[in-house]
Amino acid sequence: MSERRESLSDWDGIADWWIDAVRDDPTQSSDTLGVLEDLVGGTGGRTIDLGCGEGQVMRRLGGEIVGTDLSTELLHHAAQVGPVVRACLPDLSWVRPHSFDRAVACGVIDMLEDHVALFRSVAEAVRPGGHLVAVMNHPAATAPHSEPLADPEGQVLWKWGSYLTSGSWTEWAGAHPIRIFHRSLATLLSDAASSGWSLERLIERGPSADAIARFPDLHGQENIPSLIGLRWSRTN
Repeated sequence: MSERRESLSDWDGIADWWIDAVRDDPTQSSDTLGVLEDLVGGTGGRTIDLGCGEGQVMRRLGGEIVGTDLSTELLHHAAQVGPVVRACLPDLSWVRPHSFDRAVACGVIDMLEDHVALFRSVAEAVRPGGHLVAVMNHPAATAPHSEPLADPEGQVLWKWGSYLTSGSWTEWAGAHPIRIFHRSLATLLSDAASSGWSLERLIERGPSADAIARFPDLHGQENIPSLIGLRWSRTN
């Protein structure tokens, strides 16, 4: 239980940082939401927002949507948008089977150590023919030791690091550490398929002009994928 309490405390500890990021950081807000909207398209119905945070996806999508997150502090804000449930992903045992038409997950899959359990639990929560729409850091950007490099002419290139090996590394959210879990695109897609998900669409996108203006260090990385968006349908 001590690990669970520590985890809850850690996520509540970054609540203020995350709210500031949603307000001020396009890479955590408008860039992600833009990919999400492109993927959602005509899919709709009853939606569950996995890792809803302070509710930015709930606000953007609207409709019949339920949010779930680990942080009490963030859920306090999301509850002003719609109904929320405090839960620890990938556990969705509190959801009735097949009770949602769609699940959305922004910035979630690469935060979970057991992504396969999430694919399976969402497959139970979403009706046959329903959808899972996910936006996350591109696997090329999450590999340990991956980073941008500049050649002698100033062109920005990308160092792949340990791309083919699953692993993790720590990123700092203010004063709080967050673990980022890396899987190659092949691993991610294969594990989703084995859990009952059929890929319908994939989007790769580099940092937007707004993100580059906010973070000049991203200049030259416009054509290096930083975000990936995926829309799956539930096959069985």
